[in-house]
Amino acid sequence: MPNGAATAHLILPKIVTTLREGYRAADFRRDAAAALTVAIVALPLSMAIAVASGVSPQRGLYTAIIGGFVVSALSGSRFQIGGPAGAFIVLVAATVARFGLDGLVLTVFVSGVLLAICGFLRLGGLIRRIPASVTLGFTLGIATTIFVSQIKDLTGLSVKGGLPSEFLPKLLALSQAWRSVNLSALGLGMAVVLIILGVRRFRPAWPSLLMAVVAATACATLFGLPVETIGARFGQIPSGLPMPRIPAISMARLVAILPTALTFTLLGGVESLLSAKVADGMTGREHRPNMELVGQGFANIASAFFGGISVTGTIARTATNIRAGAVSPVAGMLHALFVLIFLLVAAPLASFTPLAVLSGVLVLVCANMTELSEVRRVLGIWREAVPFGLTYLGTLAFDLTTGVVAGCLIAFMLSILPAKHEEAAH
Repeated sequence: MPNGAATAHLILPKIVTTLREGYRAADFRRDAAAALTVAIVALPLSMAIAVASGVSPQRGLYTAIIGGFVVSALSGSRFQIGGPAGAFIVLVAATVARFGLDGLVLTVFVSGVLLAICGFLRLGGLIRRIPASVTLGFTLGIATTIFVSQIKDLTGLSVKGGLPSEFLPKLLALSQAWRSVNLSALGLGMAVVLIILGVRRFRPAWPSLLMAVVAATACATLFGLPVETIGARFGQIPSGLPMPRIPAISMARLVAILPTALTFTLLGGVESLLSAKVADGMTGREHRPNMELVGQGFANIASAFFGGISVTGTIARTATNIRAGAVSPVAGMLHALFVLIFLLVAAPLASFTPLAVLSGVLVLVCANMTELSEVRRVLGIWREAVPFGLTYLGTLAFDLTTGVVAGCLIAFMLSILPAKHEEAAH
């Protein structure tokens, strides 16, 4: 079977290629089994990411259902799983704080349009050329910011006036509130981490995330632990999807959110193509980068219609999809339908989940984003260490766009130094 390299330039969804090659009942069974596995992983993650982003958990589920389905239906990769991603937590939270929920939905919509345009203009190859050291820098910066933002719910801290959005003031506010630690919340959060790590170590085929969340939630409910839950903060999760609605658009709002939408577009493009590249490495196939951007664009547009948050390719869920035996984009589409079934049947149960439990899940997400072995490698090469460090610090101190632009500029300047030295020698 060809690996797809000869057609990598096409703007053609992989689902079309799959059906042309012939799709059998055995393929559907393998895809369905993989889809169920991915859905079990996606359920707690989607809610946790939404809560950490400052929106209600159902919006994370809407994103996984609508965005996840459209990503797989239009993806340039056979195995890409789309949905809410940890990398967007900081951006989404800042957007909600600045523009409100309606502003966030409009930002997601505009970023979807921009991603689709990038794909049709065949800019996929250009986005993939962002230096690895810069990608590593902003990924670690995002992971650090997410971890700090989860300390409050993980430990049950009571912070007067809420947490500041800036990194250093947030650390200061957390340090001043340390005496209000809720040991029950901290115990639940740590238990979730230990359960997930233990199951992955001794029973890697079992659904560690779902098992940890269910066990910790049952413990908190049975013993009446004094911890804040999803229901206490957000109310009961609706059992179904909302009616689609076009975001409110005006010229003034478009001008206000455009810089943020460009940041969403940049991060969404990088994350999605990186995830597709990881899938290529695991399967020996070749994705279509421009089609991938088009698919991600339409997925974000669709997510915005249903009040969802930003959609992107997710590396962990895509890798899980491959390891579970998926053979086509049908697996990703089915995963979205399985999440929808949960929303229709068991959504009220999610309201009992303690927020500390979701924070425990996100602590491990942050750990998986850090890639310490790669960080050590980069720090040993000064030409990569400088843009990495600048991107990391810029992301923490300012924002993602500032960090990436600064990192790319210094990486470019360093890349042309050898050529200048050679010209001087001649």
